[in-house]
This record gives sequence, structure tokens and C-alpha cells, in this order.
Amino acid sequence: MTLNTPGSLCPAIKAADIIGDKWVLLILRELHMGVCRYNDFQRALPRISPTILSKRLKHLELHGLVVRKSATGRKAKEYKLTACGREIAPILHHMSRWGLKWARRQLEDEDLDVSTFMWDFHRTLNTKELPDGETVFQVTFSDLASHQDWWLIATQDKVDICTDDPGKEVDIYITCKLPALVSVWMGDATPKAATQTSDLAVTGLAHLVRTADRWFPRSMYADIRPAGKQIS
Repeated sequence: MTLNTPGSLCPAIKAADIIGDKWVLLILRELHMGVCRYNDFQRALPRISPTILSKRLKHLELHGLVVRKSATGRKAKEYKLTACGREIAPILHHMSRWGLKWARRQLEDEDLDVSTFMWDFHRTLNTKELPDGETVFQVTFSDLASHQDWWLIATQDKVDICTDDPGKEVDIYITCKLPALVSVWMGDATPKAATQTSDLAVTGLAHLVRTADRWFPRSMYADIRPAGKQIS
């Protein structure tokens, strides 16, 4: 995991020894997004094995980026950023912006993990643009053989996600192919443009359909265009 380079006093190399691992970077991103419990790390990062997750969390704790504390009123433990861990936020931010502009390639099958994507998708829903009370969304992926249906239950304060039908009346249906939804979320296309193709449809409550451009989930880096590429 470490990039051991004996004899080097370069601080960049010492920093890379600590955070120069994709799982460490992803765990740090989740911590900065508010994830603090082991089970939620697993939900946010479904491709990481429990063994690797435990090792990387211990690594971050060993190097003083996180502390492991008992949750208030619970037996479960939570991981909290230290001052050292919080200070990495600008580094993660600039790496993400740089990566989207200069290191982004044509999306391939292995990049499109629906579970990972839907975790990001549900927490970027713009709840401020939704009506008061509860709004229920059903997302159906027409191009997937499994994990086709997802439900989002949103209020002004939070958004829950589930793969089992919650038995609630659905206000808005999003029927799509996974690459098309990813394209809108990443800012490569607007919801309006995407719905003019056969790859994405938004139906349901008329008000929500009309205002889709305002509430539709978007990556926090949706404004970053790959070098030489414009939004469609």
C-alpha cells in the first residue's frame, strides 16, 4: 500500500505514503461527505472488501487522520476526522477537479457500478426545490439485468435510498439507461436534453416534471468539463 522510497525527504512522497491509495482517497471522500459508520462505508463503496476497508480505516487512524469513537447513545463505533484529516479537503477537491478535466476518459463498463452511482445520486438530490413534505422517486434502469429498481424517499432534511419497494405512492418515475443517467449527473447533458432521447424519461407529478432541471441530482463537479468538451 505504501510507496516506500528510502532516503527521500520529499514531503510529497511522505504524503503519498499516507494517502496514495485509491481506497484511502475514497474513504476520505466519504468522511468529508458525512459518512462515519462502518456499514455506511460499505454501502457507499460496495466494491471494497470488508478486510480492505478495515485495514484502510486502521491506516487512517494510525496516521492521525481519523479517530474511532463510540456513537452517542449507541454501542456502535464511528470514525471522525481529526484536524489533520479535515485539512485534506482542499487536496481532494483539487484532485477531483483536475481529474475530471484532464484524466477523464470515455466511460467504460467497469466505471459504471450502479450501487456506487446511486449512493452518490441520492445524496445530491436538490431537496430545496421539492415540495414540502415527502417526495418519492422510483428509478428504473431499463438496461440492467439486476438492481433495476431503486426508490428515493426525500424530505427537506434528508433522502433515504432503498432497493425494496417501500410501498409508498410514487411521485416521479425516472426510467433510463445507466450511462444516460450518469451523463446527466456528471453534467455532460441537461435533464431536458436527455429526455428528448429514448434513453431517459421523467414522468409523474406535473410540477416535478416541469421543474426537473432544478431538483435533478448533479455531481458537485458537474460544472467541470473535460478538456475540449462542451455540454450538450
